[in-house]
Amino acid sequence: MQPPRKIKLHRDTAELEIQFGDESYRLSAEFLRVHSPSAEVKGHGPGQAVLQHGKKDVAITSVAAVGNYAIGLTFSDGHDSGIYTWEHLKDFTSHKEAYWQQYLDALNKAGLSRDPHTSAVKLV
Repeated sequence: MQPPRKIKLHRDTAELEIQFGDESYRLSAEFLRVHSPSAEVKGHGPGQAVLQHGKKDVAITSVAAVGNYAIGLTFSDGHDSGIYTWEHLKDFTSHKEAYWQQYLDALNKAGLSRDPHTSAVKLV
């Protein structure tokens, strides 16, 4: 896969702009953080994923090239172990809405929140 033509970090909106061909896309820091391809998030095998929550205010603090095939992102919460290949990024841009809705549904089902200052209370 061809690398993006442009990658630009927009600190004011906490978004990463990625241009594939003539199309430009923006992915929020929160989206990229909760969908990190790292083992910390995805786990080491089926059923081991860890649902990320409370990441609404996370920002990207740095972007670094990883060879000619990916970028590494460092987030304001200290997470820095995901390697975002061009394929991952293209997939994210193509399915952003569906992935985001799946994430929101999973949070709702688990009684968790995007807001780091909110926690669910279970009534017994």
